[in-house]
Amino acid sequence: MQLNDYVFEPDLARATTIPARWYIDPAMLAIEEERIFGRTWQLVGRVEHVRNPGDYFTCSVVNEPLVVTRDTAGNLHAFYNVCRHRAGSVAEGCGNRKTLQCSYHAWTYNLDGTLRSTPEFEGVENFDKADYGLRPVQVDTWGPFVFVNLDPQAPPLRDVLGAIPEETANMPLERMGFYKRVDYEINCNWKVYVDNYLEGYHIPVAHPGLFKEIDYKQYRVETFRYYSKQHAPIRENPDSLYRRHLEEGAPAQALYYWVFPNLMLNIYPDNLQINIILPLGHERTLTIFEWYVLDVDRPEVAEEFHRSFKFSDVVQKEDIDICEAVQKRLRSRSYNVGRFSVLRENGVHHFHGLLAEYLQRA
Repeated sequence: MQLNDYVFEPDLARATTIPARWYIDPAMLAIEEERIFGRTWQLVGRVEHVRNPGDYFTCSVVNEPLVVTRDTAGNLHAFYNVCRHRAGSVAEGCGNRKTLQCSYHAWTYNLDGTLRSTPEFEGVENFDKADYGLRPVQVDTWGPFVFVNLDPQAPPLRDVLGAIPEETANMPLERMGFYKRVDYEINCNWKVYVDNYLEGYHIPVAHPGLFKEIDYKQYRVETFRYYSKQHAPIRENPDSLYRRHLEEGAPAQALYYWVFPNLMLNIYPDNLQINIILPLGHERTLTIFEWYVLDVDRPEVAEEFHRSFKFSDVVQKEDIDICEAVQKRLRSRSYNVGRFSVLRENGVHHFHGLLAEYLQRA
């Protein structure tokens, strides 16, 4: 597929969007899985699932089966969940165990990936167990989250996150407990959904409820190497959901971080919401919403956050309607590329620049 006929223009005032075919061509997805999702840090789980020696959980990235482990020395690892004998599975689900064992022929691996035993393998020549350990992938953590990266040459997670850990250090992210997960399946390309997230330009028209909560005139977006940050000051409304549990002197604002390509961190004064955007097809997207709150076991939490969830659900359904309508119209012969609002759409422009960077290199 020809990708180099689109030239990214760094000057926002002169730039055009990526072409419509990048959203509607089925051939794009395989390229994106290899060059974007296979080369970037993907959030796959929570630290609490691998907190203790022996803990493990399984996951996948672009259809690659993976297993994350905490070995007996306390070190964190991630491997392809593929036995080196004949590609059986070495783990399922999550739990705690001393070894990983293939469910096909019982080859057994230590939690650090080294091959431990190979039943009935006597007589095999030119075979050294040291050469047949599980294949590793990059793994790292930030706050309560576990990330993996299939690309051994990818920059470290700390470089990708930039100043986000420092800017959120005053928030007790590691003490926030998992509260709720909701999945939405949307009839649009994953990039359409990310485009929509990265600008507040549509808020006055598309989100009347949200527009009443935020000071739109002060809404702004900052872009960095691999992420962007949206500032949304909250209006002076004592009944605002965003002012609940606000500590004295703390700023009343919502911060929205997006980390290339598909992670959103929505940070409010008393809770964290994450969104993970995963393509299910070239015109089908899974949006995973998870909420994290302090004192998650308190009986009052469910009642307090019911209003927040209802409000978030309304905003999400408004966004779904927008994105699905856009996806249909991207197929129109009348549309190829668009232009950017210099005032409001620098975040989308930044995203398109990263798309071009990753997709146009083999």
